[in-house]
Amino acid sequence: MKREYHLNIIVLAFAFVISGCSFAPLAPNVEPLSDYTYVIGPGDNIEMFVWGNPEISRSVPVRPDGKISAPLIEELPATGKTPYQLARELEKALSKYIRNPLVTVIVGGFNGPYSEQIRVLGQAAKPQAIPYKENMSLLDLMIQVGGVTQFAAGNRAVIIRRINGVQQEFRLRIDDLLEDGDISANVNVLPGDILIVPEAYF
Repeated sequence: MKREYHLNIIVLAFAFVISGCSFAPLAPNVEPLSDYTYVIGPGDNIEMFVWGNPEISRSVPVRPDGKISAPLIEELPATGKTPYQLARELEKALSKYIRNPLVTVIVGGFNGPYSEQIRVLGQAAKPQAIPYKENMSLLDLMIQVGGVTQFAAGNRAVIIRRINGVQQEFRLRIDDLLEDGDISANVNVLPGDILIVPEAYF
């Protein structure tokens, strides 16, 4: 599933380079997600506290397959769940061995599931996948990736976004934002966005 997802992103990037982005509309400055709740992803670290049972309480990693293993629990799916949801499922699993277990889950690492990470491809200084954070903007992304290279065509960059199940492209004005300080070019980004920065024509 992970390989398929990454392959789809590569295909999207290739199609973008071939087709260009001159007809894409400018990205709207969408409202930040008011009800965003972090969900757990592979690579996160889970601090599991079982009240009154310190021998079971410990820190466990979320494996690449999205599951965790802990004392008395061989494996339990964790990816895509909130800390609250995972705590309740741990209580249910532990109730076979402990009377009325009370579990608290604290998350560290904050990678999040792949479907919610924002990917920056092309002529970024440091192309990478970045975990989404509440109220994240294009400027925040540019700071994370170190801006764009000298070969980048920032004003031809696009965001690929899925809206109501339909994939759409929106044009960005990265050069205006970074070189001219035009704050109106700073738009909010959303979980799962793919940002592609093409190379300038010479």
